[in-house]
Amino acid sequence: MASGIAAGSSRSRTSLFSTEFLVPKWAKLFFLVVGLQALICVAFESYIIGLCVANLAIFIYAVLQIDQIDNSISRLLQAGALKPDADDSDVWAFARPFLIAVPAIVGVVTVLMGGIAYKLYREFAWDILKLIGADYRMKKRFLHYQIYIALLKFDFFFFLGFTVQFLVIVNGISDAEMGLHIAAIPVTIAILLCAAFFTQRENRIGMCLVILLYFGGLAYFFFKLVRIYQPGHSQDYVAVRRSLTAFAVLTIILIILTIINAFICMSNFGAGLKAHLVRPRGPDPEKEDANSYQMNDHKPQLPSRMTID
Repeated sequence: MASGIAAGSSRSRTSLFSTEFLVPKWAKLFFLVVGLQALICVAFESYIIGLCVANLAIFIYAVLQIDQIDNSISRLLQAGALKPDADDSDVWAFARPFLIAVPAIVGVVTVLMGGIAYKLYREFAWDILKLIGADYRMKKRFLHYQIYIALLKFDFFFFLGFTVQFLVIVNGISDAEMGLHIAAIPVTIAILLCAAFFTQRENRIGMCLVILLYFGGLAYFFFKLVRIYQPGHSQDYVAVRRSLTAFAVLTIILIILTIINAFICMSNFGAGLKAHLVRPRGPDPEKEDANSYQMNDHKPQLPSRMTID
């Protein structure tokens, strides 16, 4: 359709189209991986519920991108950066039906996922009973652990979605700042992996360090949210202001929920949940004791009585 896109001051606008379609593709890949993990792992129904919530966030993103792309197309045409072919001179009329169809399809899928999630939740409830037992307090501790692990995964999703849009679209980024943002991606992955490990192993010192890093991430996203609307810098974020704001707000909410659940998980340390999360390697001593008991308790068979005809 487009025969050429000029470079220059409209770079952020032209880059907008790639990220507008890159973020949903990244979301599909992420949802697929998390969904498979939820089905493979034992009793991780919180993943399924989290997928429904994240899919709702993608629905909101799809609605926001309609007006955002319309605005970008208008500005690109006015600047002469977008040069459509003669047959497709009205770019917005060509793209509008597809952009409207995206949130409609995502909305229907979200409703269907809600019904499926409810059925899976009931199925996983039986798995929890077999894994944890009938102890209500232990099941509640396990639920907090599930929610915390699910939050870590969705923290990574929204953080990466925000970072990709920021790096690709926003103008005026220095090389040093761009390098720091790129380096933050593997560092964030390492922090989230350590957070899951420290929680599973009930390491209080490690959890305290991770929570401090959470507060640092929270301060970073508050800073970026203010910077988006700060005079003197807001012009750099015009092309992607709405979507960046949505991702920043959702990430802030998720980080706050993650911090709260981290403290709850720490309060559950030493209550016996670790024995259910960390399985011992090698033969189970309880089974060995049970077998030895059965062997020792086995009484010799008495000889049959002789009868004389």
